[in-house]
Amino acid sequence: MRHLRACAVRTRMKSVRNIQKITKAMKMVAASKLRAVQIRTENSRGLWQPFTALLGDVPSVDVKKNVIVAITSDKGLCGGINSTSVKVSKALHKLTSGPEKESKYVILGEKGKVQLIRDSKDNIEMTVSELQKNPINYTQIAVLADDILKNVEYDALRVVFNKFHSVISFKPTMTTILSPEVMEKESESGKVGDLDSYEIEGGETKSEILQNLTEFQFSCVMYNAALENACSELGARMSAMDSSSRNAGEMLDRLTLTYNRTRQASITTELIEIISGASALEG
Repeated sequence: MRHLRACAVRTRMKSVRNIQKITKAMKMVAASKLRAVQIRTENSRGLWQPFTALLGDVPSVDVKKNVIVAITSDKGLCGGINSTSVKVSKALHKLTSGPEKESKYVILGEKGKVQLIRDSKDNIEMTVSELQKNPINYTQIAVLADDILKNVEYDALRVVFNKFHSVISFKPTMTTILSPEVMEKESESGKVGDLDSYEIEGGETKSEILQNLTEFQFSCVMYNAALENACSELGARMSAMDSSSRNAGEMLDRLTLTYNRTRQASITTELIEIISGASALEG
């Protein structure tokens, strides 16, 4: 019986040791990718910030057609990063819904799709997967942004993503992009930047300029948001795999102690049986 228990513990130790190897390897892979993505993320922040200065960011704007663009990952094992984005998206959907209002989802990432499709299937307008199959680049995101703008009717696009701060810290963030019509209306009321103070050259009308600005703003925001979320995902995966490796090490220590005790008890029992048998023969 003791022999069977020792074999079971030994098998468990082998399994935990293999899991520890996998988690350490996943941490190293995430660490090797993180630095390159982090540099590109920091550089991309300068793309959309001028738009915020020019057009403003009005999260409290009240419009009829809201589209929530939830950016999540395709892979798991990265802590609660996807759950956080989904919770923020659901709360935002609740706030922007109403009798005369319409709120829809555009979901980037398989994990967000799996969570939101359970209770919001009818509100999902569009889903995109395998965004990070290849390294994220602006051309790829610009094509995706153009596809979203062509297939979705909106007054306000609300992009939800995780902003990277450090390996162990990320912050759920929302950026609002208004449609050209709403932008013009809000500009006239003074809630966003005063576009009339700028001189227009090239013969284009104000509506045409706002249309071009909106499209470019959305692609720049999406590019930065995708990189921020990818960076946060890698950081969260590093942290999660580090914790998993430490937990596996602690479990391995406990199993080793149990195995040694079981083995020692088995040896002691066998010695007692041999000594008892020898004593019986002598008597």
